[in-house]
Amino acid sequence: MKINTKYHGEVEIEQKDVISFDFGIPGFPDEKEYVILPLAKESVFFILQSFKTEELAFIISDPFIHFSEYQFDIPIDDLETLKIEQKEDVVTFSIITLVEPIEETTANLQAPLLINRNINKGKQLILNDTLYSTKHRIYRKKSSTGQEG
Repeated sequence: MKINTKYHGEVEIEQKDVISFDFGIPGFPDEKEYVILPLAKESVFFILQSFKTEELAFIISDPFIHFSEYQFDIPIDDLETLKIEQKEDVVTFSIITLVEPIEETTANLQAPLLINRNINKGKQLILNDTLYSTKHRIYRKKSSTGQEG
């Protein structure tokens, strides 16, 4: 089937690629179906495109690529909701805020997107009592000594 997208115009997708967010995404409770599309060839960025609303699309990326130390626990209720049985069942993404200059681009580590890849069911998890925020720079500056700062 074909859908209209924010960044790629009309694209062909298969029903099996549609991801259901039963509770929507915070701020968009009525948008319950999305599809993940590549932003560009061989990019670490993707697009989480609403199935029904062309203008609604989020830039996303695997947070572990940008933050190797990133970690969190998935509450039991969410494991059950998403029917996650093994660690390999889940794929994690962060919503990215692209800004100019590109060095100011941030990732939302406080609210990761979890997707059970086996059944294409997703949820945005809100982490409470955490040091993570909604704006972590993904391009960390290097100091004159070559250390990240």
